[in-house]
Amino acid sequence: MDIQVISLSDPLWSDSLKKLRHDIYHLPEYLCLEANRLRTIAEAILISDGEKMLFVPYLVRSCEDVVPDGTDEQEIFDVLSPYAYAGILLSEAAINTPGFPDAALDNIKQEFRSRGICSAFFRLHPILNENFTTAFKAGTLTINGKTVSVDLRISNLWSKTRKGHRSTINKCKRMGMIAKMVPFSDYLDEFVAIYEETMGRVSATTGFYSFNSEYFTQMNDLLGASLHLCIVEYENQVACAGLYTECCGIVQSTLGGTKNQFVHLSPSSLETDYARTWAQERGNEFLHLGGGLGGSMEDKLYIFKAGFSELSHPFMTLRLIADEEKYHHLVKLRAKFLGVTASALLESGFFPAYRSC
Repeated sequence: MDIQVISLSDPLWSDSLKKLRHDIYHLPEYLCLEANRLRTIAEAILISDGEKMLFVPYLVRSCEDVVPDGTDEQEIFDVLSPYAYAGILLSEAAINTPGFPDAALDNIKQEFRSRGICSAFFRLHPILNENFTTAFKAGTLTINGKTVSVDLRISNLWSKTRKGHRSTINKCKRMGMIAKMVPFSDYLDEFVAIYEETMGRVSATTGFYSFNSEYFTQMNDLLGASLHLCIVEYENQVACAGLYTECCGIVQSTLGGTKNQFVHLSPSSLETDYARTWAQERGNEFLHLGGGLGGSMEDKLYIFKAGFSELSHPFMTLRLIADEEKYHHLVKLRAKFLGVTASALLESGFFPAYRSC
């Protein structure tokens, strides 16, 4: 097997993607965006053997923040996925060659260990990686929940829509709401204001869903051609807005929100209905709506999305420990800092355990 670590500026990154069906989250521009946001280093690994290929992008992060007082003298790193669903790409030959995916993962672990990387956490792509439970040996992947997508290959999308959603969509139209796609750059400031208002309403202003105006400006600069903004206008205002990406036949519903004064009218139902028809007319195969907050299957957000489609996918993660000694060293340091036992962190289910709160 040939193993190559690819930097953002290496043309091999884009050349590899030309041979593999991928999504927006695998593009070097997207990894650059995430590296800037998280102050990490963006890389990808390509493992190949003839037509057999494994490609995965990721972010390399220092572990110096695991113990804030800086008592650890070792320079240790870990790897994480960019926001949303990057995951691993396998060529058809790789998927159809028993043992290749597992052997490729072993090579990745060895490469990481040689560079002081102790662990890696990958969020897999619910559509592109859906069959990976059979490609890898049992126990390799962790199923965390489900996500919803609209199968755009079905001609009658309305027939797959929950009755309550149909009523809401029709009501929005009768009230005079208008949904349309507009250039993201033209509405960037308004989108940010709506998004921040929404995050404040649902108490998600920090952490996983925290994105600021600078982030969205960089996103537009780096990925503008792949971005599409769906807005719903009502009473001369933008009632809600949703940002969509489009790549290789897959449209992703990424981030968005609704103005507080219009939440009770649910204009986002009309937005989603319009977006799926728009995506279908452009010849795409899937509109991926995602899952619930934090991967939950049964929260209100997941139930809302499931009202637009019967199609769901397992949301899986890959959790690798490349260096057992360094991993458990960090777990012990973190446990001591928090005043708990190492066993408590290891049994928490959080990965990597040394980043458990």
